[in-house]
This record gives sequence, C-alpha cells and structure tokens, in this order.
Amino acid sequence: MAPQRFHEQFDQIQRSMPDVPLALGPDDSAEFVYEKGVVLARDGQDARLVENTVRTHFTEATGLTGDYVQRDSPETNRSGITRIKVGDPGHGGRSGDRAVTHALRALREREGRAGHQLVSRNHVVSLAVNSCPGDEPVPASLTRGTNPAPVEAGYDAGTAVDVLVVDNGLTHDYSLVPLLAHVQGDLHGTETDSDGNLLQYVGHGTFIAGILAAVAPNANITVRNTLNDAGAITEDKFGERLFDAVEQHGWPAILSLSAGTANGREDGLFGVHAFMEELREQGTLLVAAAGNNGSASHFWPAAYASLPEYADSVLSVGALRTDGDYGACFSNYGSWVGAYAPGERLTSTLTGFDAPVPYVYQHSTYEACRYHFTYQCTCQSPRHTGVLSEAGTPTAGKADQVVFEGYAHWSGTSFATPAAAGLVAAYMTANKESDARAARKQLLAATTEFAEAHGWYKPALIPPTWRPTPVVQLSTGA
Repeated sequence: MAPQRFHEQFDQIQRSMPDVPLALGPDDSAEFVYEKGVVLARDGQDARLVENTVRTHFTEATGLTGDYVQRDSPETNRSGITRIKVGDPGHGGRSGDRAVTHALRALREREGRAGHQLVSRNHVVSLAVNSCPGDEPVPASLTRGTNPAPVEAGYDAGTAVDVLVVDNGLTHDYSLVPLLAHVQGDLHGTETDSDGNLLQYVGHGTFIAGILAAVAPNANITVRNTLNDAGAITEDKFGERLFDAVEQHGWPAILSLSAGTANGREDGLFGVHAFMEELREQGTLLVAAAGNNGSASHFWPAAYASLPEYADSVLSVGALRTDGDYGACFSNYGSWVGAYAPGERLTSTLTGFDAPVPYVYQHSTYEACRYHFTYQCTCQSPRHTGVLSEAGTPTAGKADQVVFEGYAHWSGTSFATPAAAGLVAAYMTANKESDARAARKQLLAATTEFAEAHGWYKPALIPPTWRPTPVVQLSTGA
C-alpha cells in the first residue's frame, strides 16, 4: 500500500508548530493545511465586517458560542492582515474545522455584494510542497560533480547580479565548497537530532544555492533562513517574514522562493498581498516554485504570475523530468505556470563536507507513481523505507539510513526554481541587462525549447551545463 505521505508530513509540521492547532483542507484532502479556529481579514472595514458577521452565525446548534469570537490584540503590521478567532481551536480533529468553515460560508453573500474576498483561512506555507520537495535527498558521488555543472565564467563584484533566496538557511560547512564562494547569509542552526542524524529539510537552502551558483557564477547569492521550522509557517506570519528578509537584505534584482501553498482560489493569498504590491513597485523579479502536488490548482505566490497586474513581476516555474521532454510527475501545471526547468534528480551541494553525516529516511517510496505516470519517477526510485511511513507496522524500526558526504540528488520544483532564476541572472550578465524583469521577458522570447505537461506547452529553460538522462518507461500499472 502506498504511504500516505501528506498525512505523514502533516504530523511532522504539527510537531514543529505545537502551539498552532492545524487541520487539512478542504475536507481532509491533500490540497492545503491551515490553522484551526482562526480566519484572516484585511485590516479596517473588512475586519470589522467579518467579526460582526461571524458573531451572528455562531449558535449552540453548531457547538460554538459567541464567547469564542474575539479579535486578536490589535497591532500594526506590514502585511495588513487581522487574525480573528472564530472558534475553539481544540475542537475536532485534523479533517477540518467547522468553525472556520461556518465563518467562510457566512461571508459568501457579503463577498458577492462587496465584489472582493473578505475572509480567508490562515494557510500553512511550506517548502514547495506536498509539504516538502518531490522526494528526499539521495547521496551523490563527489567525483561526478554537480548537475547542472558549474558554468565556466568569471565573477565580477561590480556587475554581479543580486539574488536573494528565502528558504531555510545554509548548512554550517557550506563555505568549504569552492562553488559557493560568493554565497552568504544565515546558517540553518540545528542540523542533526540527538542521535546525530540529519534532520529532514536541512540542506534545502544550500542545495538551492549550489544550483544558482552553478548556473549563474556572476551572482551575489544571499540565503535567508526564513523557513527553518520544518519549512513551514502560517500565512499571516509569512508576509511579515518576507518583509523582514528584504528589510535585512534590501530589495534584490531576483528573489528566488521555493515555498507556497494552494488555497482553492484564483485571486491570490491574503498574507502576501501587501508584500506582492510592494515587490511590484520595487522592480524585483520573483521566481517562485509552482509546487509539487501534481495538480493544476493555483499555488501561491507562484500563481501571481497569472494575475495581469503581476504578470511582469513573477516567473512561476514547474519541474521537468530527467530527460527534459515533459513535466515531472510531481510538478504542478496549468496556464498559470510560466516555464519549466530541470527539477528531477538534480545534483547539488548538501552537507557533510567537513565530516560525513547520516540521514534516516522519513517516508517510504511508493509501489507505483502516486500521480499515475508510467516512467521510473522519484515516487518509486530509488527505493527506501521511511520511519514515518512504517510507524506502527511490523517493519517499524527498519528504516533505511544513508550517509551524506557533500553532494546529493534531489527533486522538486524547489530546485527547478533556482535553475530558472540562475538563467535569468546569467542572461543579465551576458547581455548587460540591469532589469531582471526585462531579462525574464527577453529570455522567454528567445527560448526555442518547449516542454509538455498535461497538455500545456511551455518554455523549457535549460541550463547549458545540465546533463539530461533518458527515462525508464514502465509498463502500465507497474
């Protein structure tokens, strides 16, 4: 039986956020995670309307009372969002929160009259998702180098393109890698558990930095550890943390972001709306991961590329499989995905350069592709048994362990994103273009390669040093 990976990851995120009761949405599906007992509204008139409307809809029949309805202590915040408590967060299980559902339903008619969304769940934003990358990392040989391989080009501090990565920080030994000579930023912090095993998601930011440095050697790369807690953060805090990252660094030419969430809508995400408006005014290009749900559902902030007012400001990136001809099985797709880049089994820097570090797999691989593809994808290969998947089964305690010594293979739109961001930065250097948005437009216009994903044909942004590998086709139902 295929492991229920999303539920396993949900449990892990909940452990990393013990003070935030979480639920799956909608209705126990694997589309998103959100905070129980709370809704979001825009500050001011909308927030007052939401609070007053919700109060009138809470009755004993629903198991709730007006005593639960209260506004959080007012505070000034740059995201322009008010959290409104609508119910007891301890009520119910993981399969949904009826207090939040009732609050959303109560505002539907008023939203129609207002002409805009008034209320939202407080979604959990995580490293580009199914609340994780497309798979777990696999050790790679140091002798074969990275893939993409480093471009042979010089570094010039005066013309280097400024790239900011908002992720989970750098591993402590990243500076030992010559490829990362022009990378700086925050360290991840705690990297191993009490037994010395590498924690899940550690190395994600370092892996991204390695891809960027390989594709765009003339770039100043800064990695912020905005998403250190299992790669997850609530929507209301995410907008604030994005502002913190650019306040600390300054607005870059390119912002590479490999995190997000679906929300079941096509008009944006409350928690990042103020940040996106500011980004648009500042001239920064956001290169964002399209997500790993194997779905056409809009994934934010990447899907801002589909909104006319942000079309020039955002490049949403899906992942190609190893041969570069088609989208990878896990990659999201649809009209809102702007381009695809290699994202399956890339090779980059992880950790273990100063001493080997063990890792115990958390999720078991599947017997067949969870998205019903028939090539040998990362869902099922290479095979391993994970702790979370086998908990409570006869195989519990038999999880597979590997050792990392520097490089790793890893898959996800998380890593297609820095490949695309690096190509934009390299184009800026090669063409003496100072405007990242103009470079994005010119690069896409000049691209002659296209890839197909679920019937959508989109530009394929291929780093010149990326080495494709043939896929292994399996018989249907394998």
